[in-house]
Amino acid sequence: MRNPWKLTSFALAALFAATIGGRAIQSADADPQPAMKSALDNLERAHTNLKNATADKGGHRVNAIGHVEKAIAEVKKGIKFDNKN
Repeated sequence: MRNPWKLTSFALAALFAATIGGRAIQSADADPQPAMKSALDNLERAHTNLKNATADKGGHRVNAIGHVEKAIAEVKKGIKFDNKN
């Protein structure tokens, strides 16, 4: 005769694993990319600060503004790409 407790224990363990596994998958899918968003916020603040700085920097401020604008665009593309994949 089979042991009914063994089958019940196995079923409960499988149900528990499925429940925990489902939560882990949901949390991974719901990742809001905090590091990328933090980088984007920092770049946007840097952009504002550079725009508000005085213009007499030998062209370096203007170059920095261009680099920061490119970096902002790349971070946004990275976030968009990660959200699709």
